[in-house]
Amino acid sequence: MTMRHFDAAAIEAATPYPVLIEAIGEAFREGGTSPNRHHHEIPTGTGDDGTLLIMPSWSDGGQFGVKLATVYPMNSAKDLPTVNGLYVLFDSETGVPQATFDAAMLTARRTAAASAFAASKLARPDAASMLMIGTGRLSHNLIEAHSTVRPIRNIRVWGRSQSKAAAVVEKVRGSCNAVVAVATDLEAACREADIISAATLAREPLIRGSWLEPGVHIDLVGSFTPDMRETDTDVFRRANVVYVDTLEGAQTEAGDILAAVDDGAIGWDALVGSLDDLARTDDLARPGAHEITVFKSVGVGLEDLTAARLCFKAVS
Repeated sequence: MTMRHFDAAAIEAATPYPVLIEAIGEAFREGGTSPNRHHHEIPTGTGDDGTLLIMPSWSDGGQFGVKLATVYPMNSAKDLPTVNGLYVLFDSETGVPQATFDAAMLTARRTAAASAFAASKLARPDAASMLMIGTGRLSHNLIEAHSTVRPIRNIRVWGRSQSKAAAVVEKVRGSCNAVVAVATDLEAACREADIISAATLAREPLIRGSWLEPGVHIDLVGSFTPDMRETDTDVFRRANVVYVDTLEGAQTEAGDILAAVDDGAIGWDALVGSLDDLARTDDLARPGAHEITVFKSVGVGLEDLTAARLCFKAVS
């Protein structure tokens, strides 16, 4: 059989969010193996290093896969994607490669779907307003995914570059029924949102705990190393319910949580559970309408494998 390559357009077509979100939930209910990913700093000669991530995963599905992804924050200044790479899907019985995938699009789709699945358990059912912090590829994917699980009618987009935020607004405006606009005041936008989603490469906090209103759900996606942070520690001090994608990943890679633990804002027992636990919860995982909930994602290989299998099944 000729090995097939799925480019960004093919991945997007094969992973509609209602289907992908359901598949993510099912994958975590059934379980799988996703070893800790390898981080390797790649010297560029410019003083700003890139990062190579290697992420394998397998489960009882007849296939396993591995992702090779690069994260180069300096690419934004060159109008190049920050995340690039390749995903390879293998036959579990023979070890023969079956397909390759654009890793950047696969990552964006599965990350947004995982966040939306968590929001389906943690955000208020009537959550109607969303603030998107960040203007990269993930931004419009997160908006679309969250809009799949909650009745989002008002969307604000904030970024360090107003022109990039405006570009995201224009892209999203044509694909949703919500009122979409650029947010110029981050504090005010945080105070008005029912869902705050952040997908940045920030190393200094952007979201302040003092800005959060009762009932808000916080979706933290961007930071994936101990020295990256999108929130201050007060966010976790005020949060009533905190879930992560994997407990192991949170304890080694989630800079926001590591900083909150080091600061004494929370202990590790403040983490209620992981995506495994959310997937096995039939009802909402929030006690009521006024709690502040947080989902912190650092990414896990099972999400990539689930999205890749969905693509492969669509053409098999």
